Amino acid sequence: MMIRAEHPADIAAIYQVNAIAFGREHEAKLVARLRGLPHTLSLVAVVGDAIVGHIFFSPVTFENVNPESPMVLGLGPVAVQPEHQRQGIGTQLVLQGVEQCRQMGSRAIVVLGDPQFYARFGFIPAEERALRCEYTVPNGAFRVLELEPGALQNCRGLVRYRPEFADCE
Repeated sequence: MMIRAEHPADIAAIYQVNAIAFGREHEAKLVARLRGLPHTLSLVAVVGDAIVGHIFFSPVTFENVNPESPMVLGLGPVAVQPEHQRQGIGTQLVLQGVEQCRQMGSRAIVVLGDPQFYARFGFIPAEERALRCEYTVPNGAFRVLELEPGALQNCRGLVRYRPEFADCE
């Protein structure tokens, strides 16, 4: 398995991986709408010649915080084709994605997801950093990983995802 940046020729396969993994097209349409925006990151997992996994990061903002606040990215979606799940592909996508976000200059990452899965990578409940999600989510599902200690020191309150997240229904 190899993880690499998305190429233009991958677009249809990425759409399919997200649609199949989630059993609906919402996430696939979301990625299509976010693709090409500034400060995004899209990685694929390739087995043989086939794309079997995908991860996407896009910028988030903080309500009532200076627009010059540090770059923080939202992780999601992350998708692996069902027949390739439970083989470590999602883990490798997250690990390499986090490292590439760090290299891009991101100071932190937020995620909505399984608390047990994301805790393995150092994500903690966002409320421990006085952050809350703009969406109603289960307790502990909104998590954050500071890529630099104290990166979120001046960032508190409501975290907003890109408007495309709400526009994909």
